[in-house]
Amino acid sequence: MFRNTLRRLRRPIAAALLASATALPANAETLADTMVAAYRHSALLEQNRAVLRAADEDAAAALAQLRPIVQWLASYTYQNIEGFDANSASLGLQASMTLYDFGRNAIAIDIAKENVLATRAALVGVEQDVLLGAIEAYLNVRSATEQVELQQNSVRVLGEEQQAATDRFDVGEITQTDVSQADAALAASRADLASAQGDLEVARESYRAATGKFPGKLAAPPPTPKLPASLVSAREIGQRTHPLIQQAKREAAASELQVAAAAAERNPSLTGGAALQAQSNKTVNTGTSVRTDSASVSLDMSQTIYSGGRLPAAHRRAMASRDATRASLLNTARQVDQAVGTAWAGIDVARAQISAIDQQIVSARQAFDGVREEATLGARTTLDVLEAEQILLQAMADKITAVANLQLAHYQLLSAMGLLTVENLKLGIPTYDPSAYYKAVKDAPFTSRQGESLDRVLRSIGKN
Repeated sequence: MFRNTLRRLRRPIAAALLASATALPANAETLADTMVAAYRHSALLEQNRAVLRAADEDAAAALAQLRPIVQWLASYTYQNIEGFDANSASLGLQASMTLYDFGRNAIAIDIAKENVLATRAALVGVEQDVLLGAIEAYLNVRSATEQVELQQNSVRVLGEEQQAATDRFDVGEITQTDVSQADAALAASRADLASAQGDLEVARESYRAATGKFPGKLAAPPPTPKLPASLVSAREIGQRTHPLIQQAKREAAASELQVAAAAAERNPSLTGGAALQAQSNKTVNTGTSVRTDSASVSLDMSQTIYSGGRLPAAHRRAMASRDATRASLLNTARQVDQAVGTAWAGIDVARAQISAIDQQIVSARQAFDGVREEATLGARTTLDVLEAEQILLQAMADKITAVANLQLAHYQLLSAMGLLTVENLKLGIPTYDPSAYYKAVKDAPFTSRQGESLDRVLRSIGKN
């Protein structure tokens, strides 16, 4: 009976363990679907888009400093002087404008523009992080699903082997020890299945956090992205295009301008003003009323001669901040260079692992088939069969992990080079235009006509 059972189990173990992993519905979710869902769902992207709009408004506010300020003023005063009641009222209109400030406002506008560009680059960096997180979640779900299927088939195969051992024990061919070994192997496989199912649930939750929904059936990943010709080329691309480097460059430029702005604070400024005022004074007891109309124009020029060390301290602080941003740029460039090298090495390692594991699987399958055949002849024990099966199972599980690592390493390399964006991946969906809001507010619109384009932008992003 035992030999008949073994003959039934003699089919290739790989086919048995992976039988359920081959059938996927035609409408399975692709990796592109996952990235699109993450791009549309991400609250982190929404947060950083709002940060960018705030930076756009800072540029508009800086521009507004070059324009006049117009105010109206109204006042009313009641007095009782030695029994006489009197009141006065006034209404005025005044305007003031900085006529010349030796470049301070112009520098402030340039600083605001550099900050806008830095924030745009930071938004691209967030986009890369969101897409890479979605890719990792997708690959984790696929790997966890395959591990569960592998363990489920392992439980089934070991269950059949445990039954075969029991049947063989019943006819006196083996001892209770062999049966116990088969029982232990089956229990261990069930524990591994429970662990794999737990890992799958964790992966599903991560996928839901990234995309806003639980995964359905996931299609096989597409062919891996094309690599640059060499690691040197990949590093050069990263230095040119990575958003963190672009952000650091803009921040360094803004810090240079901050030094110039701090130095310009010591210069004089010239402002002009104009005012119109109408005032009425009335004595209640006598009924006397006097109205006075006035108009004035003024020019004022001022310069700080002594500030107690505040202005020199601000200048030194700006220079220290400039040095810090320069060092940050250098450090960022080095980190990007390291990330490219690490991802490139990850690809090489995963490829080598897959090649070695493929050979291991072939050898382990041959060893397993041989041990089973020898067991039918009584030359091998149940433990030998179980150990051979476990070696093959572990090799196949390692293959699943290595394949996922290879896929992920390719996209990590794209991210390290600054190319993991919706546009570069050609996902075929409308993307957020980081310049649309800036164009609408860069001239600091204040009338309904000038605000029409701003209204359209706000409606397009669902904020109005």
